[in-house]
Amino acid sequence: MARIPIATRESVPDAQQGAFDAMVERSGAVPRNGPGSVMVHVPEAGRLANQLSNYLRNESTLPSKIQELAMLVVARELDCQHIWNAHAGSGRRAGLSDALVDALRDRGSLPELPADEAAVVNYGQEFYRTHHVSRGAFQAAQEQLGVQGLVEVTMLMGYYALLAFNCNAFDTDLLPERTEPLLPV
Repeated sequence: MARIPIATRESVPDAQQGAFDAMVERSGAVPRNGPGSVMVHVPEAGRLANQLSNYLRNESTLPSKIQELAMLVVARELDCQHIWNAHAGSGRRAGLSDALVDALRDRGSLPELPADEAAVVNYGQEFYRTHHVSRGAFQAAQEQLGVQGLVEVTMLMGYYALLAFNCNAFDTDLLPERTEPLLPV
């Protein structure tokens, strides 16, 4: 159960009520779960975060499969149930193998991966586990994604870390229609 009440127009700062109205209009209702249910309490920051999300999801050079993989790596490394459950199925539909998604979820041995997928997994896991990226992991990711793609995947992983921090710190509720198993934590 979430640690804060659902936001209302009256509960946000007066100067941000317009941004609140826009967020609610765009989503159709006040967000009740996930990171949106936290960020709507400071709707101007939520609006700016959504602009970054829009670029990363819709305008970047990264294929959907790589975007989803990056999100899953972050979700697993930060034990974020919400992001995992929001993206595991999307990752499968984007072309990630069931074996890869299941191995990430269970922290099992990874199957043999195409070079681009292996580079993204190694890059993200290395950063989240050591807080640094070795020359080898960096070079492999750059060779697979190019400079722009590497910057974009780094920003995507950082953005999803922001979302995971919100979900985990505020103990947001999962989507009721989730179909993926919970992360074993």
